[in-house]
Amino acid sequence: MKKRTIKPILQILTLGGIFSVLVAGNCNKNNDVPLPPIGGYNNSNEVGSANLKAYWSFDGNGTESKTGTAPETSTGVTYNAGGIKGQAATFTNGYLKYPAIAALTATLSAYTVSAWVKISNNQTATPGSGTATTIFSLSRPNEWIGNINLFAETGQALAINDSIKIKQGFGSSVSGTQIYENFTKLEPWMVADNIITPGKHVAGPNKISGRWAQIIATWSGTDNKFIIYSDGAKISSPAFEVRGNNTTLVFDNPSFVYIGAFGNVATTTDSWNKPMTGSVDEIRVYNKALTAAEIDALYQLEKAGR
Repeated sequence: MKKRTIKPILQILTLGGIFSVLVAGNCNKNNDVPLPPIGGYNNSNEVGSANLKAYWSFDGNGTESKTGTAPETSTGVTYNAGGIKGQAATFTNGYLKYPAIAALTATLSAYTVSAWVKISNNQTATPGSGTATTIFSLSRPNEWIGNINLFAETGQALAINDSIKIKQGFGSSVSGTQIYENFTKLEPWMVADNIITPGKHVAGPNKISGRWAQIIATWSGTDNKFIIYSDGAKISSPAFEVRGNNTTLVFDNPSFVYIGAFGNVATTTDSWNKPMTGSVDEIRVYNKALTAAEIDALYQLEKAGR
């Protein structure tokens, strides 16, 4: 009797073991195991989520996701595969103009603008011949600079198809206009300054021409500091991070969102300021200055398509 009962039990155990292996194999094959967090986040939408005020994914259209605001003007813009996450907006001498978005026209004590861009250095053989490429602008009509701006520009010291200057700036009737840029190489007057004060000026090369790169600009009213990041790393020079004496940014209304242009591009002709030719993806605007750890996590997650 014992031998006859043991045999079926062994068969059941054996079959159960085989079934378990098959189930486990199927789970692994179907990738049911969740991906490990990056910086404590499972996906890019979790980073600074409580402070995210506007978001453009550009998956099929230019609608801003938080409010459902569609562009009121779209010139030279298409949506194509090959973005950093899904589709991206491709600009051919083009731009998007939006009506005022209430969440972006309130008084701020800090902000972050994050965007993935794929643009080329547009300088010709003539020094200083390049034009500005606007990535994002919360801008007043008929003006080249508005309340919040993130843009790229070539300069006399930059090689063609190599480095690109990344600038950010804001302007209002209260604070005036503040422009801040990173330096991709030390200019002669900066070298002279460094002789007097060693280490005062630091260049942060960002070799991003012609490829996808994440550009982030932050401003904090607590210490009145501008910081610029490229691909998760800080590229701004400490000598130029503190600008003016503004603890809050009071916006001038009306302020309209432009992507790919400043506010004056749609209404005037400007030789140095033209609509964008390039691609943009994953624009995010926060009402806080993201920390370095948050920025690194956002970069790693978006680069991984998460």
